[in-house]
Amino acid sequence: MDTLNETRPAPEKFGNALIGVPEGSDIDLDLRLESVHDGILVSGVASAEARGECSRCLDPIDFPVTADVQELYAFEPAPASQSHDDADEQYVVENDVIDLEPVLRDAVITQLPFQPVCREDCQGLCSQCGARLEDDPDHHHEVLDPRWSALSGLLGSEAATETTEREER
Repeated sequence: MDTLNETRPAPEKFGNALIGVPEGSDIDLDLRLESVHDGILVSGVASAEARGECSRCLDPIDFPVTADVQELYAFEPAPASQSHDDADEQYVVENDVIDLEPVLRDAVITQLPFQPVCREDCQGLCSQCGARLEDDPDHHHEVLDPRWSALSGLLGSEAATETTEREER
């Protein structure tokens, strides 16, 4: 058994569209590497600082993310008789070296929120004009039923006609 307690730089694209661990930022690794019958068992914790933007208001957000890691790196690749999908998901020791990046990426990304928010009660932006709803809590738009839009034109022209007639008298 061996331990790995290091801080390593994050690779590129270590997140999703709204949030992730920025490239080059620190990922703290506290891992155990154990030799078992079939390969090397890697277990432990990876910690990093995620950065992104709120999915409602687009404000920047930062928060710590910690992911548990547990993966077996096999000494020998899976036999060809196994399904193709199982072989793709298996990690293998190659030339006495293991590549931790895909395992860490999978572990960290699954800990990131799908739609991150700056606060649970974030009101976000107006869907019609993009105004920040927190800055103007009374913000609203008059929404008319489109089925009545033809009648609004009639009312507008009748009101204009009546106003014009009154002004002429």
